[in-house]
Amino acid sequence: MLRTMRAYIRIIDAMNRFIGRIAMYLIFALVGVLLWSSVSKTFFTPALWTLETAQFVMVAYYVLGGPYSIQMGSNVRMDLFYGDWSNRTRAMVDVITVFFLLFYLGVLLYGGISSTAYSLGYFGTEPMVFFGDLLRTLVTEGAEAARAKIGVLERSSTVWRPVIWPIKTILVFGVFLMLLQTLAELCRDILRLRGEEVPSVL
Repeated sequence: MLRTMRAYIRIIDAMNRFIGRIAMYLIFALVGVLLWSSVSKTFFTPALWTLETAQFVMVAYYVLGGPYSIQMGSNVRMDLFYGDWSNRTRAMVDVITVFFLLFYLGVLLYGGISSTAYSLGYFGTEPMVFFGDLLRTLVTEGAEAARAKIGVLERSSTVWRPVIWPIKTILVFGVFLMLLQTLAELCRDILRLRGEEVPSVL
């Protein structure tokens, strides 16, 4: 069991470190989009796509970098007493409070999946069934048959009117990664409480 927990921590840490270190470069894409927005408004016809693209890039930057931030312990937290506690006391409190975060992330994940299904034209109440059916159709019948199951795509209400499902998919993926990283942190705290060797985050 402990060996499995260590292996899980190593795998999730490595995956989120890789994704997080790539996602941090999205800040340069965001700067580029905002710079072009300023240039186009000053010298040319203002580009319609810049504001929403900047918002989409910022969402991807935030949700894909979040698990890496948790892993590195650089997420913002209320620290009135926590910093003065011993590692064992911190681990004990974290083992209890992590379940609130897991519940929140679980609700957020389900809401994101429902919202993504809606953005693909599904207006029912069982988004998991919709995605299961979509995946099964894609595997057994091909892309054309799967595309036929998708309804009217949700679009933004702005003048540019981009489809919304790509950014909602990234949001769901980011929340899922955060859920996996939170479970890795729970495993890490359990190992600390048992006095076992804890895999390094680096």
